[in-house]
Amino acid sequence: MSLGLHDVQVTLDSRTILSDIDLLLKRGRFVGLVGPNGAGKTTLLRVLAALVPPVRGRVTLEGRALSSLNRDERARRIAALFQGAGVGWPMTVREIVALGRLPHRRAFSGLSDADGAAVTRALARTDVGHLADRTEPSLSSGERMRALLARALAVEAEWLLVDEPVTALDPAHQLDAMALLRAASREGAGVVAVLHDLALAARFCDRIVVLSGGRLVADGRPEEALTDTLLARVFGVTAERGEATDGTRYILPWARSRSNTEESDDAIITG
Repeated sequence: MSLGLHDVQVTLDSRTILSDIDLLLKRGRFVGLVGPNGAGKTTLLRVLAALVPPVRGRVTLEGRALSSLNRDERARRIAALFQGAGVGWPMTVREIVALGRLPHRRAFSGLSDADGAAVTRALARTDVGHLADRTEPSLSSGERMRALLARALAVEAEWLLVDEPVTALDPAHQLDAMALLRAASREGAGVVAVLHDLALAARFCDRIVVLSGGRLVADGRPEEALTDTLLARVFGVTAERGEATDGTRYILPWARSRSNTEESDDAIITG
């Protein structure tokens, strides 16, 4: 039920990207991974997906070394969507989404009834059913993102890792995507998303993990992790806070902060 990083360090092109990362994630939770540009968020997500090996430390899935799983088992258990993950040729949206079922299929076999049902569910949940027969080159950037999210959902994996899932989406589809990811977590998946919109992250995520300079600097419920001090120090902003008519509390980044040196970067805020 857990996906973990244990004392992980990542070095790319002789530059340390992540240092001393200890993080234990549980299924059934929607975790937002936030931080300024260059903080190491996407690299951390790639480590969780077994796409980038750490130079130090371990990555575990339910206590087992993630590297000990064969590629097909990893693909069945961990679905991932990264920025720039197009398909490169004019497949239809339905065909793109069906790629998510490849880890479940035997070589040279067609879609089973279960595969077809999973594809249909994913098309409906991401509101791209009406685009099923369109080819990728004909899609807008937002439509393409929703189709690729549908492909990841079609895997029906235990873990769903998504990099900036609301990029290029209009406000309505941003809300839909975040609600969908939260719903996937409520159905038992572990969902981890790299997010830049702190307001959406605070509203929809159960847990916020903050990276800065390749280190984990805060981890907890949104109201615990996204403190005024942290927002000023890490993001250089102030925030307005309030309560919506439905009782949901919100955090809205509001202005540039006058100071971002109120705390040492070595301090870690935990919930």
